[in-house]
Amino acid sequence: MNALALLLAAQTAVGGDTMPPYVVFPMAGLDDSAAYAGYATRIYRDARGNAIQISIEASSGRVVHLWADALNESLGFTARDTTGVPARLVYGGAATTTATTSRRTFSSRFTTPGPVQLGLFLLGSMRVERDFQYAGRQRDSLGATFVVPELTRLTEAIDRLPSMERRRALALLGARDGAALRSRLVPRLTVTRGATAWSVRAEQPSFDGNHRLALTVSGDARRSQATLAGRVVTFRPLDPGAGPLELTVEIATDGPALTPLARAAIFNDAFRRFADSHGTPRLERQIRGFELLASREKLMAGLPNFATYFGRDMLMTALLMEPVWSDTMAEYVIAAALTKLAPTGEVSHEEALGGQAIRENAARYLDHPTPDAAILGNLQEVRENYWMVDDDFQLPVVAARYVANAAVPEARKRRFLRLWREPLHRNLAYVVRQATPYVLNPIATNLVSFRRLDDGWWHAGSWRDSRVGYAGGRFAFDVNVVWVPAALRAIGTIDSVLRLMGEPELPEAAAAARAAAVWRGVDHHFAVALAPAEVEARIRARLAALRGEERAHWQRVLARTSVPTDTLRFPALSLDADGHPIHVMSTDPAMWLLLANLGPEREAELLRPFLLPYPVGLLIDGVGPVAANDAYAPPAAWDMFERDRYHSPRVVWGREVNVLVSVLALRGLRPALDTVLAAVERSGLRHAELWSYQMAGETLRPVRYGSSSDVQLWNLTDLAVQFLLAQLPAPAIH
Repeated sequence: MNALALLLAAQTAVGGDTMPPYVVFPMAGLDDSAAYAGYATRIYRDARGNAIQISIEASSGRVVHLWADALNESLGFTARDTTGVPARLVYGGAATTTATTSRRTFSSRFTTPGPVQLGLFLLGSMRVERDFQYAGRQRDSLGATFVVPELTRLTEAIDRLPSMERRRALALLGARDGAALRSRLVPRLTVTRGATAWSVRAEQPSFDGNHRLALTVSGDARRSQATLAGRVVTFRPLDPGAGPLELTVEIATDGPALTPLARAAIFNDAFRRFADSHGTPRLERQIRGFELLASREKLMAGLPNFATYFGRDMLMTALLMEPVWSDTMAEYVIAAALTKLAPTGEVSHEEALGGQAIRENAARYLDHPTPDAAILGNLQEVRENYWMVDDDFQLPVVAARYVANAAVPEARKRRFLRLWREPLHRNLAYVVRQATPYVLNPIATNLVSFRRLDDGWWHAGSWRDSRVGYAGGRFAFDVNVVWVPAALRAIGTIDSVLRLMGEPELPEAAAAARAAAVWRGVDHHFAVALAPAEVEARIRARLAALRGEERAHWQRVLARTSVPTDTLRFPALSLDADGHPIHVMSTDPAMWLLLANLGPEREAELLRPFLLPYPVGLLIDGVGPVAANDAYAPPAAWDMFERDRYHSPRVVWGREVNVLVSVLALRGLRPALDTVLAAVERSGLRHAELWSYQMAGETLRPVRYGSSSDVQLWNLTDLAVQFLLAQLPAPAIH
């Protein structure tokens, strides 16, 4: 039985769907169900090939349908039994999908052991659902409503307009009056009863009236009944002893679809042969996951929370997936980034679509000193976010790899580059401008900086984008040591290839070459060197600040592994506002090693922290290389990472594991490779987006991180990692 047949057999065993899900989490034999803590999800493809993800959060009873289409749509509700306890819903029955020129539908079934109540209906953008859950609102009273604040304020602002302006505003939104506009803020609930069936429908137009979402729950009127009280629906079996209550849930949208890419368009021949000969259910699931994220328009960042364009995620993935995907994929990625480029040349970090675009444009309207009717007339205009810094420098690196790829015919390169010449020049010119202050005066405070927020904090504008991800630093190691020099070198590569093709010299080439020479030694600003006695003193101080079982555990590890007897060297995660290193060890040097040739001695020095056991280094046995080690930093940094653990010493990121393993595999460093893979594999979570650990008595137990995506670009780069590992002369642990 091949991998696909094994996967479909496993899916059929889960629910017996006549239209099986495309991807399932958790899956017996692949996932540790205990690590999912009752969370279960299935992902289907609708009639247009777009992803539909249904997730059940057992701890809250929240059921969400993500429609990963051109509007990033979401339809959710919370289910509880009649005592208020989260209901036990189980996937089951047949799933079907239909499409016409103007409407798509998807239907699935659930069973529950007894009476169930549904409420907290929320239809619109997945971004709004995400905010709803981040605020813990899924645990509100079932009859409560959640309204986007910006839209409430907008309706109030329109109500206050002079009558002529108010009529014009309502006309632009397709609403006859203010009451009609306010009715769009929450779903409309209706119940229909017949002799053989009943249905409850939640329906909501977008705030501008241009699109409509609907969620319908139906059942057999001969076996159950439905009642609506306020905004709470109750379903009861007519005969309590007749077995589980069966519910059919249909979702419908008239929103636009994306154009999915077929497997053959994504992956190259060598990888497809590898997948055919080395196929496993896990590999097949990962390939399917990548298909779900790939469209002609963009690569989505991940399902369910990030089903939209993220510039950094897409560009990072392009670099890591080079060994396994087709030579046309880079064109899709570069074109998507250039399409969204700012007039300044900055790369968009994230797009806001559909309901989220409406929300952001509503805020724009409200912020205008005088009402701007043009905004109301185009509330769904896509909004781009340019706050991030790293992606601006990643685009030239990806473009250079494409231009230098000998497998791409020269004529096709020339056509592509001529088509996108103007926005590409804008980005390259922006890179040179950003690098220039340091060229003119190479001091730390002239490096590329994060933006200052109103509260004085430095916005973490790179991949460690939690508020404390860079320990409060202003100048990031990854931005300034990895990406800026790589972008400057990339401009030189693009110029060289273009001139070989008979094209004009890049206008940015000469300035980029001068800048690259100055930026070559920028890493010295981030250098940290600690003597053995200082290493031990700082580690013991850090452990003393931990509590109970965790402190005891790491003290035992330190006693078993000991402190190095020579100087410990590593690059600081970031520099503070005055240009001084913040002594946090991190995994960021792995990307530097992937992109630059630094020589054996320097590479060995940079790899050392990855292999030293935590709390000295980054490697936790049975977990993997944690994202950071703050043992050498001031207590203020400890407090930051305690408050927000997203990029802390307690978290392993799949993207960082994949970067590190790629480096070790490409260099043939087998002992180090096996050490890292063994630690990660024992976690049981190697294929997750990110994971953490908890103390269970004296034992350290790996756990799935709560906000980890089920299907995510960064951890799906494991496809390239597996391909690289298979090329090694002897099998590695995987």
